[in-house]
Amino acid sequence: MEPVADRELQAKLYLERHRIMELLRQLTSFLLFARPKKPRECLISLLERLRVAKATHVAFPYFMDNSNIVSMFEMMDTAGRGCISFVQYKEALKNLGLCTADEVLNDDGHVITLDTFRDEVEKMKEEDVLSYQTATEPLLLC
Repeated sequence: MEPVADRELQAKLYLERHRIMELLRQLTSFLLFARPKKPRECLISLLERLRVAKATHVAFPYFMDNSNIVSMFEMMDTAGRGCISFVQYKEALKNLGLCTADEVLNDDGHVITLDTFRDEVEKMKEEDVLSYQTATEPLLLC
């Protein structure tokens, strides 16, 4: 019988290799943002879009579009100043599944404007898409 530590390490490596936690964070973020009436059906649809995209090599179906990004920014910019703090910015990236709690982001001391927020989210989305597309074992079958 394998020691518990070995099984835990194997599980951790499996989740990292297949980027399961990132996918779950993205799906959860989408559900919390969109709040569909039928969340299970919505999740099935999103996962099917992902499977089809991987099978046909078409564009990766990112679950947040520009209007969602703008809405998220506006929710954080409660005073309507046109900017958010770095702390809010990092929290938004975590909620979108684009960074982890322990990931280090450089805070240059400036506030984050909508344009900066949108550009950074788009850049991170593109990096996320590339990492999914180049994964060695695609999520084609469960």
